[in-house]
Amino acid sequence: MTRIVLLAHAPLATALRDVAAHAFPECAAGVQAIDVQPEQSADEVEALLRAHLPAEPPEDALILVDVFGATPCNAAQRVADGVRVRLVAGVNVPMLWRTLCYRQEALGALVERATAGALQGVMHVAPARRQNQSSPASGAHDQVQHSHQQ
Repeated sequence: MTRIVLLAHAPLATALRDVAAHAFPECAAGVQAIDVQPEQSADEVEALLRAHLPAEPPEDALILVDVFGATPCNAAQRVADGVRVRLVAGVNVPMLWRTLCYRQEALGALVERATAGALQGVMHVAPARRQNQSSPASGAHDQVQHSHQQ
């Protein structure tokens, strides 16, 4: 079973884990959240992340970070080996939901699910068009008024 670790600027990681528990409570138990505080260095975050990933027995892990190039991502890049620990940047709710209940799949398949969920979950949504219906003339549907010709 692949471990999913959310690593993001505070309070996003915890909020995403809460969303996971709200939508899929039976699957969210295997999700860990690490909120990175503004004063934490990449070295501190790396140490914290390593503490959440036990080396024995070796376990596959998918780390989902919020922004490429930021402190959470930089720390995760030092930990991810590309084989047992993989990293995907740009975490969003569709990405998380796509991976959540498929933790038993191979790590590579889970990475594909994550990226597909993220990409397919982002779309421009046009505003709903209002129907142009004119309001009926006063009394047009009045049951009492009998102004029709017979």
